[in-house]
This record gives sequence, C-alpha cells and structure tokens, in this order.
Amino acid sequence: MSPFNYFHELDANVIACDTTGIIVYMNKTAIRNYTKDGGENLIGQNLLDCHPEPARSKCVELLEQQTSNIYTIEKKDIKKIIVQKPWYEDGVFGGLLEISIQLPAEMSHFVRGV
Repeated sequence: MSPFNYFHELDANVIACDTTGIIVYMNKTAIRNYTKDGGENLIGQNLLDCHPEPARSKCVELLEQQTSNIYTIEKKDIKKIIVQKPWYEDGVFGGLLEISIQLPAEMSHFVRGV
C-alpha cells in the first residue's frame, strides 16, 4: 500500500517526489489541476524541470537538507498555503511532499493558550 493513499481523495493538490525530485505520486486533485501541464503523465518526471528559478533552487535545497518550507501565495485572487515537507518511510528519507490548499478570502485565526 502506498504511503500516500490517504491523500488520494483530498480536495487539495498533493504531490510527492523521491530524493532526486522524480514525481512518484499525485492525488486526483493535483492530476486534474495540472492537466494542461501533463496531468498524470507528470508522474515519473523530475519536478525540478517544472520549476523556474528561484523555486528550482529552493526545491534542491529542501531535498539536500531534508527540511520544510511553508508559505502562502496569491494568484488571480486565489490564496493558497503551500506546505513542503520531507516524507519518510520506516525512518528513511523518501523525498518531499507538497500540499497546496486553497484558502478562503476571509479566514478565522485563533491564538490558543498553553
């Protein structure tokens, strides 16, 4: 069973690559949203080839250092949070997992006590 099966029906883009940047998984939403770029045919391609600078260099850094990157973007009045995290299988670094979630125009923010 794939470690990514839990994400297959999630209403957010989920893409995973291996330690060299090869895309090994895309959920249904990502496949649909990246149809014009190849959709499911992107699986097996190197995600580094899909990113211009400086995003390409950032992905290389994340892979080499096995670190996280979290940020928000806005494009055509659509806001998203992008979460890039290393994934592991049985404690061994497997690559990067990127989850892109569309944010509502207005969003609650709560500060919780300890």
